[in-house]
Formats: sequence, C-alpha cells, structure tokens
Amino acid sequence: MTSPAAARVAVIALTFLIAGIVKGVTGMGLPTVAMGVLGTLMLPAQAASLLILPSFITNVWQLLAGPGVVALVRRFWPMMAGIAIGTVAAASFIAGSGGVWAVAGLGAALTLYAASGLLSWRFFVSPRHERRLSPVIGLATGLVTGGTGVFVVPAVPYLQALNLKKEDLVQALGLSFTVSTVALAIGLARESAFAIDDIAGSLLAVVPALLGMWLGQRIRGRISPATFRRWFFICMLALGLQLLLRRFI
Repeated sequence: MTSPAAARVAVIALTFLIAGIVKGVTGMGLPTVAMGVLGTLMLPAQAASLLILPSFITNVWQLLAGPGVVALVRRFWPMMAGIAIGTVAAASFIAGSGGVWAVAGLGAALTLYAASGLLSWRFFVSPRHERRLSPVIGLATGLVTGGTGVFVVPAVPYLQALNLKKEDLVQALGLSFTVSTVALAIGLARESAFAIDDIAGSLLAVVPALLGMWLGQRIRGRISPATFRRWFFICMLALGLQLLLRRFI
C-alpha cells in the first residue's frame, strides 16, 4: 500500500473510531461526525458511501437493544415512509448534480444542528399533532439526508420534542437512522454512486466504528454527558462553518 493510500485508510479508520465513540456516549452522531470530517477530505457522495455499513450495523444494534421495536415501528411508520421517499428522491443532489452546493448544504446542516444543541433549543409536540407532523418531518429529514448525508435534521429535534422515555427515544433514533441509511444506500445506488465495489471500503470502516461505540459506552459512565455533548456540538459547529464557508471563499 502506498503512503498516500495508507494515510487515507488511517484517517478513515480514525474518523469512524471517533464517530463510534460519540455514538456510544450520546446514542447518535456517527453519520454526522463521519460526514463532517470526511466531507473536508472528499466529496460528500464518497463520504456517504463509506458510512453505509457502519451506520447500518451500529443503528440496528441500537434499535434492537430494547424491547419496543414493534410498537415504535407501528407508531412512526409514516415518518419512516417520509424519510425513505425524501432520501431516495434527493440522493441525486449529493451524488453529483449538486456539486459544491452539496458541500455547502452539508455545512449548513451541521451548523444548524450544532447551534440547536449549543443553544439547547427545546420544543414540545402535542400527541394530537403527531399524526399530521410525522410524515412531514420524515420527508424533510429525507430531503436533507439525500442532499447532505446528515440524518439528524429535523428528525432528532422532533423526536426529542415528543417527550419519549429515554429508552424509547434511543430506539426511535436508531429506527430513524436505520431507515435513513438504507434509503441513502438505495438512492446512491440508483445514481450509480454506490456499488458492490464500495462495500469493501465501507466494511473496513465497520471495525473502528464498533470499537469506538464500545469505548463510548464504557466512557459514558465516567464523564459528564452534558460536558461531552457541549464539546461535541462545538466541534460540529466548527466543521459545519468550515464546510459552509468553503463555498464562498
């Protein structure tokens, strides 16, 4: 392996190790961290193709960690349908037609997500509005996912606004991210931006992601979650602004 190739593999492995640690501590953040870091080094479509398998495996792990999977699927299937439709429909943007604007979109999504976390924006959605809002939020999340590779906006703030129990929220996030990952893979494959040859690279990223997730779960009981989340959002804000400003500088 040549030196540049070895350096690339090392950077990808380190990125997914860190992303896995973040997910292990917070229950989310693997695709966000991976897209944020790798988006500074390669095209968003290339970064998205690398995160398919690590994201899918870690999110299925998170989804199946509790007993309420069937109930969550029944409750949130309209949102999941919206995510799938929006992601597949918008995947052409990240796969090539968006060009540098896909990088700017990724930066904007990361910046918005980080700002909402640092400012502790909190919303409350009444259960009577959930049936109408869920498919809309799902579609919006899908469009952002297909355009940037980031799964969190606006799905995460919306799920948090439903005032779910902690275990249900973690599983609901796992469900949302799993559907987003599968839909993104389908959308990229439809645009010829993800193929069998890309699976090898994505598979190599699984090991550091799982190791990082395991380490993150160990770390979670030893540090203040609030402190960890604050620094996580600060890092995401810096990455988001760097990607966003790259388009205009």
